[in-house]
Amino acid sequence: MIQNFQGMARRLGQLLRKEGITNERVLAVIESLPRHLFMPESLAHKAYENTALPIGNGQTISQPLMVATMTQLLMQHDCSKVLEIGTGSGYQTAVLARLIPEVYSVERIAELQYQAKRRLKQLDLHNVKMRHGDGWQGWASRAPFDGIIVTAAAREIPEQLLQQLSDGGVMIIPVGEQRQQLYVVRRFGDHFEQKQLGDVRFVPLVPGALA
Repeated sequence: MIQNFQGMARRLGQLLRKEGITNERVLAVIESLPRHLFMPESLAHKAYENTALPIGNGQTISQPLMVATMTQLLMQHDCSKVLEIGTGSGYQTAVLARLIPEVYSVERIAELQYQAKRRLKQLDLHNVKMRHGDGWQGWASRAPFDGIIVTAAAREIPEQLLQQLSDGGVMIIPVGEQRQQLYVVRRFGDHFEQKQLGDVRFVPLVPGALA
């Protein structure tokens, strides 16, 4: 296991700066988080490379640049209560937990949710509530949310998630199957404004059956 990760994490932060990440709060969190704790020990030596890595159950931990990009987009808005769809390893969750007062996270794979909960506790992050559930349905009983961040690609923008945004709220979501685009969606009353930001590659957001 990696003991002195800080130097590698700082170099990762420098790389993200070169790639266009400018939010210093986001960069500071990424430079302080032990990303190697969020993946199998056999892959820990790759933890501070700018790459997505498998975490089991057909899922991945997202590329640091994508985590930073989506978080930076969220931080452009005044978000104090955020819903994450797809807890996965818990890495994106941990980044959010160090920036946002209230974080809610839904994961359909119970084993991943359990592992993520253990990691967040290990890092003394206690402002996250987790739910084992269908990400397409969101978390209606905890809505509305100032921000929603979706870490898997939906074939279309889920209507249930749109309705769980607060007025003025923002959702960051990859959409598509063969070709995926990152969208920023803003809610203004009953009107939703969508903006495409470019091609991305995520695992699919699977509706229905839990695992």
